[in-house]
Amino acid sequence: METKTSEELFKRACAVIPGGVNSPVRACSSVGVNPLFISHGDGCYVYSVDGDRFIDLIGSWGPLILGHADTDVLDAIKETLANGTSFGAPTELEVEFAETLCAALPSMEKVRAVNSGTEATMSAVRLARGFTGRDKLIKIDGGYHGHADFLLVAAGSGAATLGIPGSGGVSAGSAQDTILVPYNDLAAIERVFEEVGSEVAAVIIEPIAGNMGVVVPSEGYLQGISALTKKHGALFIMDEVMTSFRVGYGCAQGLYGIKPDITCLGKIVGGGLPLAAFGGRADVMDKLAPLGGVYQAGTLSGNPLAVTAGLKTLELLRRPGTYERLEELGAMLEKGLREAASAASIPVCINRVGAMLTLFFQKGPVNNYADAKASDTERFSKYYQAMRERGIFLPPSQFEAMFLSLAHGSEDIAEIVQAAHESMACL
Repeated sequence: METKTSEELFKRACAVIPGGVNSPVRACSSVGVNPLFISHGDGCYVYSVDGDRFIDLIGSWGPLILGHADTDVLDAIKETLANGTSFGAPTELEVEFAETLCAALPSMEKVRAVNSGTEATMSAVRLARGFTGRDKLIKIDGGYHGHADFLLVAAGSGAATLGIPGSGGVSAGSAQDTILVPYNDLAAIERVFEEVGSEVAAVIIEPIAGNMGVVVPSEGYLQGISALTKKHGALFIMDEVMTSFRVGYGCAQGLYGIKPDITCLGKIVGGGLPLAAFGGRADVMDKLAPLGGVYQAGTLSGNPLAVTAGLKTLELLRRPGTYERLEELGAMLEKGLREAASAASIPVCINRVGAMLTLFFQKGPVNNYADAKASDTERFSKYYQAMRERGIFLPPSQFEAMFLSLAHGSEDIAEIVQAAHESMACL
């Protein structure tokens, strides 16, 4: 078989795929290199078509909490595969999946499966608007909830100013009912409710921000949002696509003691296959067709292969000591990265919750998107390149989270930290 290199494949890809990639950040353009093409993964490692091994800190952007090619998950998929791939009709597996999610999250009385995080958040917002009869949505500046038009919004000129399109192809009409406020600024949300509270259908938020880099909620922030939505008759949508089953089996809402009206789940719930879900209060969820007038559908929703992978992953995460181990690995990596930066006299801020973390090239603190944007992206770019040269597969953006898996070991953390020491010394 002819050997192909990443450079050769990228050239071919650019001729037939926009930018050569099927999701923009994969192009690595913000870090000044071309992407690696991956041939396979095993445990905490990925291998490029060039024959190089990398310790993976992307984990397919979060889903692979067990590591690559987990044998239990693969065996379960193979068993289901023998029965067929898709039926366009209900299966027992879908029911078991919904029961598992409802048992894990007290806020979820009913749930519907979809194929991606974007579908989950898009459907959740439509449902909130249909349930409340209101149009306006409060969203956090820098928060990412998928690429639905009304969620790709840039900030207006004030706390209660309606958003403007944040992407080509998004109409002003699609964006005009989305209101942006800073993360960790409860007063800004209060002002919006004071001005247009009777028009607000919902607040949507990542409880732990992950798409501006990891940013942690301040004490009382999420509780305050919950109280405000209840007071004004709006719904609280918690986007846990990234944090679901990552920061604890009860997700971020369990960690912080919050009971949202609607929750969006993704990534880990699909075990590495395309699967997501949204769910919440029964009276809200029953507004969905065929019971109610809010339409949502999907040919491959609840696909048996994806549901099988998700169920097996969730089963394995229920083993004793799982999240204690992930916390241990996260703390070990954070400590090592701090030491590497300190040894090179480079100011950094590390935000971490369990096994997800971001190293910001700045003194910090980083409490919102404006803080995150003050990071030295040029220095991050050089650091990314140096780490890749040393066999570490980092997210190719300063504004993303690193993810550890249960397949990582202390020796892998030590190798990452050693590479960080060497890379920091080059900056």
